[in-house]
Amino acid sequence: MNPNKVSDTIPIGRIETITGKAVVDYRAVQGGYTPAKRLVVTLSDGSTLFAKIATNELTAGWLRQEKFVYDSLAAPFMPQFQGWDDDGEQPMLLLEDLSHAFWPPPWDDGRIDQVVDALACVARCRGPDLPRLVNYRGLTDGWQRVVSDPAPFLSLGLASEAWLNQALATLLDINYGSYLDGAELVHLDIRSDNLCFDGDRVVIIDWNWACFGNARLDIGAWLPSLETEGGPPPEHLLPDAGEIAAIISGYHAANAGLPAVPGAPRLRLAQLTQLKSALPWTVRALDLPPLDGMDM
Repeated sequence: MNPNKVSDTIPIGRIETITGKAVVDYRAVQGGYTPAKRLVVTLSDGSTLFAKIATNELTAGWLRQEKFVYDSLAAPFMPQFQGWDDDGEQPMLLLEDLSHAFWPPPWDDGRIDQVVDALACVARCRGPDLPRLVNYRGLTDGWQRVVSDPAPFLSLGLASEAWLNQALATLLDINYGSYLDGAELVHLDIRSDNLCFDGDRVVIIDWNWACFGNARLDIGAWLPSLETEGGPPPEHLLPDAGEIAAIISGYHAANAGLPAVPGAPRLRLAQLTQLKSALPWTVRALDLPPLDGMDM
């Protein structure tokens, strides 16, 4: 399969083979930042399920990794696994349908506390042979990549070259690997569109990036998007975390100004939105010079 080729095939027969039930209806579900196909499927007995189907080599690899996580873990904060099929080209993951759940925003203090508690449960999980967070190079070298090519970051208008030159001494002096290392389960992609509330249950979706490391990164990665959706400033939930803030802001600073990703046209805007929270957080937490950009 071409890594950039998107397939429009709806594998109804494969869904029926997995479930042993006829498909009587389906509808496309919008969301996510990849071209994977997402469907809510209605079966002949009236039950529904969620189907995520690969459309290129990249999404196929992510789905296979996510299936490995579901094979290894089962927890209340994960969607219920319903089935799997891999034809070698378009693997398909079937999960519990959560379209009835509440998907934030808006947020309130109670829901924020529920997510914090759920992430603490995630961190305590053990078991599968997952990658180590410290080996995700893209998280440890964000500001180094900005140094190598500052133009994409500077093009965002959030800070000047003079600010960057002043701040880099502090940002590059951090041993990022030491703040990523750990033995806790990390989801690594916590945002409002990756979690929902099903009654008292918090359910977290999209587990293809799961790894072991410092679980504080899950909280830190969530907080910029939470703030943009009406939540508190990041340090309200994660004080004294300048290094975590620098990891998050460095990742978005290195990526938000890059060309659009084929099949994921909204990704760069999402990264820019989070950077507009993560960068001021980093400035405050590390006592960096005030930002002098025009578009904050």
